[in-house]
Amino acid sequence: MLNIMRQKNASELTVALSGRLDTNTAPELEAALKTALEGVEELTFDFEKLHYISSAGLRVLLATQKTMNRQGSMKVKNANEILMEVFEVTGFADILTIE
Repeated sequence: MLNIMRQKNASELTVALSGRLDTNTAPELEAALKTALEGVEELTFDFEKLHYISSAGLRVLLATQKTMNRQGSMKVKNANEILMEVFEVTGFADILTIE
């Protein structure tokens, strides 16, 4: 299960995820982001309550990063040790801005 909470302030959007970002929930995030990214220049993902990410979740992050490269910036914050390990092993630590 994945909960997606969005908070928009002018051209800044924060997306807080809780639960699991996997094969079942990645399409849900992808759909939510499609409509939410219009006019956004600064995107922040808050992963404080995200416990798990799969390759399907990583694909959504990568696609979102490509979109944001064209229209602004994207960062990930509050990723736990498990998520950080996934990012490091997959090379996403080099692609994403992680705080």
